[in-house]
Amino acid sequence: MNPLVPADPAVLHPMPEQPRVVLLRPLVKSPLIEAGEYSYYDDPDDPTAFETRNVLYHYGPEKLVIGRFCALGTGVRFIMNGANHRMDGPSTFPFPTMGGSWAHHFDLLTGLPNRGDTVVGNDVWFGYGATVMPGVRIGHGAIIGAGSVVTSDVPDYGIVGGNPARLIRTRYGAEDVARLLAVAWWDWPVEHITAHVRTIMSGSVADLEAAAP
Repeated sequence: MNPLVPADPAVLHPMPEQPRVVLLRPLVKSPLIEAGEYSYYDDPDDPTAFETRNVLYHYGPEKLVIGRFCALGTGVRFIMNGANHRMDGPSTFPFPTMGGSWAHHFDLLTGLPNRGDTVVGNDVWFGYGATVMPGVRIGHGAIIGAGSVVTSDVPDYGIVGGNPARLIRTRYGAEDVARLLAVAWWDWPVEHITAHVRTIMSGSVADLEAAAP
């Protein structure tokens, strides 16, 4: 019997015949982005440009944190806090950034609203063209519908859609969500995950609990 061999989390293109798919952990170089093992992005144009094309206005200090085993469809974008403008005066235009004598007023751009890090849990599926606004927190096991604009936090195992995204339903009841979070299969040793892929993908909550190491 052949030994069970996990997929390699360090390979940039896990499907060599599909260069449109990249694993994010070996791709990202920015210290402001953290990506968990096996989370991937799919884009037929240039998936390797994820950091510049899909994470926008990211000047820090806030971070984008993506958990393990997340699936990001084409065109998923994270709008970061650098996109913010002043809204407490008559104009929202960022005059100081344009240069000339306007640059003397850079103090007007300090203290902009900041909701902190954008944090994505484990095992989150993002549909095509979803947009995540600054400082949003998305729970484990959530599904983000195609074209959604996520402006507020998403609960664990929640399904959201629309603009602004609204909670459509949760994938499991509250008791089962608690059980799933306790099992936290994404933290299992990868060898154990490999041995129980079928249960993780198609089993019941009880099956998953029984398979826990």
